[in-house]
Amino acid sequence: MPMNKKKKVTVLIADDQTLFREGIKDVLNGEKWIEVVGEAADGIEAVAKAKKLKPDVVLMDIKLPKMDGINATRQIRQSCPEVNVLMLSSFEDEAHVLDAIQAGANGYLSKMLPAAELVNSIKTFTSEGLMIPQQLMGKLLHGLRKMGNNGMPSQATLTKTEIKVMDFLGKGLSNKELAKELNCSVKTIKNHLNSAFHKLGVSSRTEAVVKAIEKGLISSEGTIVPDDENNGD
Repeated sequence: MPMNKKKKVTVLIADDQTLFREGIKDVLNGEKWIEVVGEAADGIEAVAKAKKLKPDVVLMDIKLPKMDGINATRQIRQSCPEVNVLMLSSFEDEAHVLDAIQAGANGYLSKMLPAAELVNSIKTFTSEGLMIPQQLMGKLLHGLRKMGNNGMPSQATLTKTEIKVMDFLGKGLSNKELAKELNCSVKTIKNHLNSAFHKLGVSSRTEAVVKAIEKGLISSEGTIVPDDENNGD
């Protein structure tokens, strides 16, 4: 879910490479709206500091000593659901992206991103609650298709309108565009989204679309990641 923009976004950096952590820290501390509140060199330390510091965002590497980033993410999201995790990894294959999202990661970014793009990605995430670049979302959806629909559970979990909202959401429509399509107010759309999120057990638009695809409620064909502009209200 979008975060409060009135306060600084607090960030915990979890990476076993000291130089990389210091570099990211310098970049982020150069932004007035971001505050790096801690660093972790392994997965166990990342979980402990996330519980103690309760940062808005954890930038999590996948390959960490003592406990890998996937398991650390799972523990953080289970014990501190209000703490968001963005994977920042050199791995961009389908399996790692799928594992990260299933572990509860709110987004997945490449370590190859230029500094300015990393900052912009965090800015997008704090306002929209999602961050999976298009090329990685394609791999995620391909992985979900290979897994199947987990037995195709009944669509009774969501109402017909909520399923329609999820389908449009997967196509990148903004709340305003959804309201126009369904001939209702933006407030009504938000109510449908909140209800669907609650039923699906998710807290972001990306998680909702992924879970809806997993449950066979909507098709992954034609699904895209909404850009910054399209996600706005």
